[in-house]
Amino acid sequence: MSQSIPEPLFSAIPMAPRDPILGITESFNADQNPEKINLGVGVYYDDNGKVPLLKCVQQAETMMLEKAAPHTYLPIDGLPAFNTAVQKMVFGEGCRGFDEKRIMTVQALGGTGALRIGADFISRFSASSHIWISNPSWENHRALFEADGFTVHTYPYYDGETRSINFNGMIAELKSMPSGSTVLLHACCHNPTGLDLSDGQWDEVIAVISERSLIPFLDMAYQGFAQSLEADGRIIRRFADNCPYLLVSNSYSKSFSLYGERIGAFSFVARSADEATRALSQVKRVIRTNYSNPSRHGAEIVTTVLSSPELYTMWDNELSDMRSRIRQMREKLAQDLSALREDLDFSYIITQNGLFSYSGLNKKQVEQLRDEHSIYAVDTGRICVAALNSGNIGRVVKAIAQVL
Repeated sequence: MSQSIPEPLFSAIPMAPRDPILGITESFNADQNPEKINLGVGVYYDDNGKVPLLKCVQQAETMMLEKAAPHTYLPIDGLPAFNTAVQKMVFGEGCRGFDEKRIMTVQALGGTGALRIGADFISRFSASSHIWISNPSWENHRALFEADGFTVHTYPYYDGETRSINFNGMIAELKSMPSGSTVLLHACCHNPTGLDLSDGQWDEVIAVISERSLIPFLDMAYQGFAQSLEADGRIIRRFADNCPYLLVSNSYSKSFSLYGERIGAFSFVARSADEATRALSQVKRVIRTNYSNPSRHGAEIVTTVLSSPELYTMWDNELSDMRSRIRQMREKLAQDLSALREDLDFSYIITQNGLFSYSGLNKKQVEQLRDEHSIYAVDTGRICVAALNSGNIGRVVKAIAQVL
């Protein structure tokens, strides 16, 4: 009697769904239309449609090359000078937590890596395994926390009827959350809507989080793209000064145009210096078991710029130029759409900040843009305003006006 042959061990592995954003790039790359336009990717492009190499980065790399240092391993928590420079920039030297040594910061593999470090850390030491993210939020937020065993809920954020923030719904949900729950908040340039809370609204959020003993986790991937480095980082310091605990993930992919270097940081504000030291020891265990230690090159670039007054000023000016160009594209998009579709109001586009805009396009209209015009966007209607330029905005405006 013949024995049945067992199925290969991994034969039942299903095909995973495509990433909603990276999948757009795959489709875009396969499109043979020479006039195709990708508005889906979260990358800053200059007016020539190119990812810029910042002058401050070029000078930092020249300085690094002149040192001719060996490429040795970094410590588990990253380049010490990088961590110190990040703390000073994100929290400010006047922050009470900084002065009291209650803040620990580690180098991370971009903003995503920083979020994952935080998720691993909370899952080990928080009594609650529940986290709330905004509705909508960056697509990877849910997947990232679910992969760490969290039950992911959403709080209201965007009102599709008014194309504004549903602040009353947000506050009501915050007030109903169980104590000890984690709340993920976008520090600035909310992804995907581009809508940010006002100073007064942030005051209310901080008050409710403090009263309810919630754990705030601020994701800051776009510091400098809303108002300025100082203004965009101010909310971090307000939370640090008013909440017993705070987690922060930040990224330098966009602000330094260092996408391939995967350079970011994770910070934790504790109640005491001793607690911060113990937290750091556990975060280092998280890192050690994930990737052992981070890479050096991107950290040294950022550290060199942040540590040099001359290069820091150059970076601040270059970031200001990027911010201004995005604002110009945002205003022109709203103005030109209004000229073609006088029956519709596009003023909401101008009130948004950062790389992205919730354009108002629905899934069917996004598909029309792709199929009829080779213009690619996320199904939710999120577009990357930074992908617009003087050479393509005319075609984009005409196409959008046709499908609306």
